[in-house]
Amino acid sequence: MLLNKNIYSLYRYQCLLIFYGKRNKTYSVVSALSNNLNSTMKTLIDSKEYKKALNLLYEHYDISTDFTKNMAIKACTKLHDYNEGHRILQKLSPTSLNDPYIQTSLIHFYMQSHKVDKACHLFSTIVNKSNPMYAAMFKGFITNKMPEKVFDLYDKMEIEPISVTLNVLFNACARIRNDRAKTIGKRLLEKHFNYDQNDTGVFNSAIHMLMRFSDVNIAEDVFHSMKNKDIYTYGAMMKGYNDNEEYEKALNLYEKMNVKPNEIIYTLVFNSCAQLSNDRAQIIGKKLLEQMPHIYRNNNIILTSALHMLMKFGDVSHAECIFKLNRNKDIICYNAMMKGYNENQIFEKTLDLFESIRLDLNDITYTILLNACAQLLNDRAQTIGKKLLEQMPDIYRNNNIALTSALHMLMKFGDVSHAEHIFQLNREKSIVTYGTMMNGYCMNREPLKCLNIFNEIKQLNLVPDEIVFNIAIGACSQIGILSRCQTVVDQIPVHMQHQLFIQNALINMWGKSGSFVKAQQIFESVSNPNIITYNSMINVYGLNGMGSEAIELFRHVPANERDDISYICALNACSHSGLLAEARIIFNQVPTKTEKIITTMIDCLCRLFLFDEAEKLIYNYEKTNSPYVVMYMAMLSGARNHRNSQLCDKIYNRMKSLFPDEKQSLISGAVLLSNVYSSVGEYEQASDIRSYQRKELGVKVKAGMSWTEINGELVQFTAHDHSHPRSAEIFAEFDHLAVELIQHGHTFDGSWITRPINNDETIQSVLCGHSEKLAIGLNLIQRPVPSIIQVTKNLRICGDCHSVTKLIAKIRQVDIIIRDANRVHHFFQNGQCSCQDHF
Repeated sequence: MLLNKNIYSLYRYQCLLIFYGKRNKTYSVVSALSNNLNSTMKTLIDSKEYKKALNLLYEHYDISTDFTKNMAIKACTKLHDYNEGHRILQKLSPTSLNDPYIQTSLIHFYMQSHKVDKACHLFSTIVNKSNPMYAAMFKGFITNKMPEKVFDLYDKMEIEPISVTLNVLFNACARIRNDRAKTIGKRLLEKHFNYDQNDTGVFNSAIHMLMRFSDVNIAEDVFHSMKNKDIYTYGAMMKGYNDNEEYEKALNLYEKMNVKPNEIIYTLVFNSCAQLSNDRAQIIGKKLLEQMPHIYRNNNIILTSALHMLMKFGDVSHAECIFKLNRNKDIICYNAMMKGYNENQIFEKTLDLFESIRLDLNDITYTILLNACAQLLNDRAQTIGKKLLEQMPDIYRNNNIALTSALHMLMKFGDVSHAEHIFQLNREKSIVTYGTMMNGYCMNREPLKCLNIFNEIKQLNLVPDEIVFNIAIGACSQIGILSRCQTVVDQIPVHMQHQLFIQNALINMWGKSGSFVKAQQIFESVSNPNIITYNSMINVYGLNGMGSEAIELFRHVPANERDDISYICALNACSHSGLLAEARIIFNQVPTKTEKIITTMIDCLCRLFLFDEAEKLIYNYEKTNSPYVVMYMAMLSGARNHRNSQLCDKIYNRMKSLFPDEKQSLISGAVLLSNVYSSVGEYEQASDIRSYQRKELGVKVKAGMSWTEINGELVQFTAHDHSHPRSAEIFAEFDHLAVELIQHGHTFDGSWITRPINNDETIQSVLCGHSEKLAIGLNLIQRPVPSIIQVTKNLRICGDCHSVTKLIAKIRQVDIIIRDANRVHHFFQNGQCSCQDHF
């Protein structure tokens, strides 16, 4: 309506111009026309109708003024239309080009069009530079990601900065935050602190800058010195407290505020309460939400913060109620709700809500959904996750956050090849992307690939962070070879080696690799050990057959600091060392016996063949709880070691009845049952079980593998593996060794053979082809023979290999370390093993 009225006024003035012929009257009318044109231009630009504003200029260019042209240049800047701006520029007179307002607008226009050289050239030609011109240059350098040029220009500044320039400079320093920015920002503040105590905006910017520098105390000094505080002053302080994780101070300031909160304050207070989530925060947050004026109740920014807060409180139903009442939900609101479900581990609700969304997804939505699918891992999650990935728009395919979540999800699904494909296509990998890929390989038991990625990071001159080193340490734990561990440790910066979570990971790594001495050295160097530190060291002692040391350390941990893992590690140590009395004492001390603690005690009893007592524990547990498959697996494993086929059969049939959907456990159980029948010579029964496993469960048995390191290279063997270039020498060495073993009284134990023997095989030839024996054989044909032979095996070592390795260590006078699926075996030159045959 206003626009039509103004255009009609132009037409009326043109008629008057024709009617009046006298010069003075013409001048008066033209002036009125120009004013009206300027007013209309401003109205259109304020209404963001930039195209209409430009069209109006071209229609009435003959009566336009410098003000009109200045407005048109601003419209081109807003449209990012360099061609239109250049067209106006060519029409400007020399007088207009010297107008300081137009010069300032042109600088801003050039900078927004990324024509930095043109802006710099124009600026250099201006004789009388103004503060707004400097401000336009500073803003332009920041927009074009050239922050250092802001400070270069400031150092050459020919006039004293005023509020408009100080605002920009403080904000530039806040954004850049390097040493130079901090020096300049603080110097500016000192120089202009008493500049104008009434200029609240400048001091708000200074507070924001100081908070970004983490100079909270100085920001507080500025705040307290201000005579005129406005709502934005409180907002800057509270945001600064939140950014510096001083949430209690944010709430203290909120409670002292003497102005009504606006949408920024509501958002900041909700965020402070969400981070604290303590009783005070919950009272303040819920009260603020309850008293919030209706004007804000459909403000998506505020409601999103409120949803986030309630979800952090665990008040899911309240969050759902607010979400349903919001009539203007946007994708950010949906994201807050789905993220809250994830945080409260209600992943199915995340997927339910996703399926109701009728809006375009953004990168955050994809990240939240992919994480939910990664946590669920069920068929629905895999279907949705892969479909999401397939349909993801190209704009997000190089978004590192979304792709990192996709890699994590695929690795959790076990779809390693798909994850590798996406990883290779990503052209902008960050250190987080590399870390996610490394972690995925570790999850899927591919530690060598993990270390290959680690080496790639180093070759690309990227700097590994603590998380990447932690994952690399985890990969070394899986490989379990001391020399490989040392290679990674040598690359960890000294300052990182003193970080507690790195130290905890190193204790675990050295222990699983057979060096309890190095694990102990790390443990003793920790200045402030936490419960994870103690648990790690207790576990190391247990794995390495040092049950007494594990129990002694366990007793040093104050009872109120022990957690479930502490008890599990201590009971495992007893189990691996046959310390039944100590296990019973510890088990009776457990305040709350969880299913995992009970399972560990059952494992301890079954290793000592106390099946009746183990069954009683299961019976008592199931009086008040659902059956737990791992308890039955522990019993089945013990019965297999006892070669009790009847008990094995009974346990496995019960497992099939109780856990028909636990495929992986049924597969493992079928292997144990088949092995026990083979060990007592009932090959037909064993064959029937293997047939059932293939037909009903549809999964092959995991192949046994062993690996060792020779001359810096990891070498992997399967049973009867002839793939190594020196395999003829390896088998010849073991033929020779077999003679020596028999001379020393060894009899190859056919009960450890889990399949029928072929016509061209003997008990000796089958057993001598086991993967760990081949790995030992490769070491023995090296010259010189290594002083320590180290082998890692993915399955439990068989009884014959255990007996043979004890004799080899004694005959050849060499220390041998074998880590199997359960523990670390140290075979000494006196023919003994650290496990004392508790395996």
